[in-house]
Amino acid sequence: MNTTVVILAAGLGTRMRSKRAKVLHRAGGLTLVEHVVQAARAVTAPARIVVVTGHQADEVEALLAPSGVRFARQIEQKGTGHALMCAIGKMDKLDAKSSGLVLVLYGDTPLLARATLEQLRDTQAASDAAATLITTTLEDPTGYGRVILDPNGDVQSIVEQKAARPEQLSVRLINSGIYCFRAALLGKHLAEIQPNKISRELYLTDMAEILVRHGHRVRHMHVQDSSELLGINTRVELADADRILRARKTRELMLAGVTIERPETVVIDAQVRVGEDTVIEPFARLTGNTVVGEDCHIGQGAILESAALAKRVTVAPYTLIADSRVDPGAHVGPFARLRMGAQVGPEARIGNFVEVKKSRIGAGAKSQHLAYLGDSEIGERVNVGAGTITCNYDGEKKHATKIGAGAFIGSNSTLVAPVEIGEDSYVAAGSVITEAVAAKALALGRARQVNKPDWVATRKKKKPAQKT
Repeated sequence: MNTTVVILAAGLGTRMRSKRAKVLHRAGGLTLVEHVVQAARAVTAPARIVVVTGHQADEVEALLAPSGVRFARQIEQKGTGHALMCAIGKMDKLDAKSSGLVLVLYGDTPLLARATLEQLRDTQAASDAAATLITTTLEDPTGYGRVILDPNGDVQSIVEQKAARPEQLSVRLINSGIYCFRAALLGKHLAEIQPNKISRELYLTDMAEILVRHGHRVRHMHVQDSSELLGINTRVELADADRILRARKTRELMLAGVTIERPETVVIDAQVRVGEDTVIEPFARLTGNTVVGEDCHIGQGAILESAALAKRVTVAPYTLIADSRVDPGAHVGPFARLRMGAQVGPEARIGNFVEVKKSRIGAGAKSQHLAYLGDSEIGERVNVGAGTITCNYDGEKKHATKIGAGAFIGSNSTLVAPVEIGEDSYVAAGSVITEAVAAKALALGRARQVNKPDWVATRKKKKPAQKT
């Protein structure tokens, strides 16, 4: 059955105590609203998802636009019922003749599982009820709307905390705020919601009583795990959601064949992919769109930010790889840094305290210690000695260094770009290279050593005695 999803995401979220709209805060590597959109895509195509925006609407819409969803602006926040009314204009014609379902979600519920939404849709589609809402039971339901059931177990009404009578306050069955309506009946009766007497806002919770009053059934679907329905209102709840999402992710990866040592210590974002038989040591951090191949080893404290690792890659402890690629069998680290599109070729070796920026390292090449390689193209089997620097910046522009296959760069060499080092050539240790080096040549760019015998003794004789 055709399903349209409406995600209410217009509020600021004052209890977050933030200048940023609540749905733009992040948990598990994505913003809250991104999690909800991903869950919604399990039940409908992106073009049938309408996100209602309000506070910082431009930012929310810019974030979600690439996903293909539609938007409706709620210029004034006049309640959840009003927000849904704002969305109607962006949906297919909604009236008494409409077919299909309308599923209403909130942009601050990142833990809602896709399987739960699929179950809600299917439960409503197979029912003759006008709507189905998700409920759960809380030990302490304070602050939540209570769901009052009739003798048949159907929903009779939803009573908000402030309006509840003492006997209703004892009810522990609460409303999650997540609904699935028959589109025709929603279109027919939505306008009947009246402003609340105190707040003057239009509350979507009133729809249950309105539909019952017109002789329709409203059912509820009970969810045992109440944490799945957690709406984020404070930074404490945001941290709880982040912890749950990351625990889900590590469990998912471990069940798929990834070894994670002390999974409670690692940080792995929702979008990250990791291949079978990869080992991830404690306190590693894999974020963004990182992809790790099979049989890799990620060392303790390593940080991968939108990194691409092929098969059999070793990342030694405390290495940072950001927006860069590492090819099969390569070894990076410890304490190395790859950034800005660096590419490390097959079986290459990047060692401790080596930084590679916007450079391509050829197959089997090595830079094992204390080097900076920026804006460079380094060929196969090149050996870069400790302390080597490519001087790529002249104060105004960046320049490239090219090192041919098989070249040997001696320790403590300074390569002043733009410069090209030929294949199978040698650069002597301690050289400053400012001109091209031909293939198979030896380049020396250092002053001749001068030794002065007895210099120390002579200097001491000339030095005046110190007064005591």
